[in-house]
Amino acid sequence: MSSQPVRDAMRSLQDRMSASIIGQERIVERLVIGLLGNGNLLIEGLPGLAKTRAVKSLARNLAVDFSRIQFTPDLLPADVTGTEVMHSVSGVPEFRFEPGPIFANIVLADEINRSPAKVQAALLEAMEERQVTVAGTSHAMPDLFMVMATQNPIEQEGTYPLPEAQMDRFLMHVYIDYGTEEAEGEIIRLVRREEEAKAGLGEGATGAPSGSAELEPVDQASVFEARREIAGVEVATLVERYIVDLVFASRYPDRFEGDLQRWIRVGASPRGALAIDRCARARAWLCGRDHVLPDDVKDVAPDCLRHRLTLSYEASADGVSASDVVEALLKQVAVA
Repeated sequence: MSSQPVRDAMRSLQDRMSASIIGQERIVERLVIGLLGNGNLLIEGLPGLAKTRAVKSLARNLAVDFSRIQFTPDLLPADVTGTEVMHSVSGVPEFRFEPGPIFANIVLADEINRSPAKVQAALLEAMEERQVTVAGTSHAMPDLFMVMATQNPIEQEGTYPLPEAQMDRFLMHVYIDYGTEEAEGEIIRLVRREEEAKAGLGEGATGAPSGSAELEPVDQASVFEARREIAGVEVATLVERYIVDLVFASRYPDRFEGDLQRWIRVGASPRGALAIDRCARARAWLCGRDHVLPDDVKDVAPDCLRHRLTLSYEASADGVSASDVVEALLKQVAVA
């Protein structure tokens, strides 16, 4: 399969998602980059900003198995991973593993910060090792496997902050904000059309472009082929050095003027550099290029770094967010 058909398939996926996620084209692009980058995504935003809808739209337009796990304080690890169940075979009892909802291609971990440490630990193995271990036996995840987690940034009662080790496993931390006034009006009309369709008063109203309801979902083979081509996207020495300089600036902010040293307590791990490299190559490929530009790095760096920084008390006192710190890093670090 040549590059153009595969790229066209990914762009078609973006277009179909954007038709049902009004005014959030950037978020749609982040989800596709995460898919192509073979990583897990943490999606954060206020209630009602289509976090869950965005993930469902991605799964609906792909030929994949999808599962949704609603995280709650009483959720148990076995509710996520599955457990061994005793069966009787010819009168002889034996234990068989019954897979849990984590065994899907795309797993929506809704309100992930509402479950305690044991559930987080069970999910961590699946995210990092692409397997779960139950009763001493490891069970591999599907070849195409992503955890897309959502959380609410303002509701803290009854929540459990994600440990830094788990945050580091997310390829990107994507933040969804409010759309424009025009987008808000289109959302109202879109939902109205969907309600009419459910009532049998309209046609389709799936939020897809005209005529796209009959389109087949993008198959997994196209995703794997896209990933193979992205692996061959060239990263020049200058761009690679820029990525390294950004990450090291977060670890040694005392090398720079301004407030960076006051704001950053712990910088990004090596996974931060790997995430920027992977996402920048995916973005370059989506743009039709076979090489990465510094602008690709600047575009994906905030999503790849904001959750990997531990800020100081001074930053909190100054009202500075991790996104503000990454923007300051991008201003301070020059392309060599």
